[in-house]
Amino acid sequence: MAEPLFRGVGVALATLFDDAGELDAKATAGHAATLVDLGVRAVVVAGSTGEAATLTPEERIALLIEVRRTVPSGVPVLAGTGAPSRRQAVALTRAAVDHGADALLVLSPPGSVGLRSYYGSVADAASGLPVLAYHYPKSSQPGIPVELLPELPIQGAKDSSGDPERLLAELDTFDGWLYVGASSILTMAGALGCTGAILAVANVEPERAKAAFAGNAAAQRALFASHAAARSDFPHGLKRLMAERFGTSRTARLG
Repeated sequence: MAEPLFRGVGVALATLFDDAGELDAKATAGHAATLVDLGVRAVVVAGSTGEAATLTPEERIALLIEVRRTVPSGVPVLAGTGAPSRRQAVALTRAAVDHGADALLVLSPPGSVGLRSYYGSVADAASGLPVLAYHYPKSSQPGIPVELLPELPIQGAKDSSGDPERLLAELDTFDGWLYVGASSILTMAGALGCTGAILAVANVEPERAKAAFAGNAAAQRALFASHAAARSDFPHGLKRLMAERFGTSRTARLG
């Protein structure tokens, strides 16, 4: 495999909206830059944490352009391009490639039907950019079978299930880059040799997330309160925590 896209902790970037619920791309990009200054190694825009389902194609492009313009060039910006259908995912992928994405994070479709053709079409549309398959059953059931990962035309995967046994199986069977998306198993993931993590909680506590992945058990335990608060009332819990620390908007479109 080629050198990983990044190692360490990346952020699943929350999308910021103004009081009227309109996209605030500049504020979102500014938040991303702040997180990079605090140690985040990569930024994902328009993923599940970014309320991607509420964004128009034009908003996705505006967000990607602004974040890529604002974040230092050495920090990869990934675009979330997963969709319910192969046709939609291909269109989103092509748009992301055309507007500056460094890689694609692609959620599996509901029902996980035809995963080989789904990811094959996305890989073709990616025009050589890295594709990370995204396993997140809570958002799109049932996700990606572990045994299928080595057969997909992907460079890496993100697993947000938080399942330690699945993580061990992935490490045993998949040779690509492996990123975890659950902050509850960061220390374990780092110790086992995972490539990195892509986290919602990095919107709030990038320093602790980085320390936990590096093996700091106290940081892992200290992250739990934010982890629980962000998950209990998503996205409102996460945006509350962000507002308290960084003064960002609490407005959400979901819920």
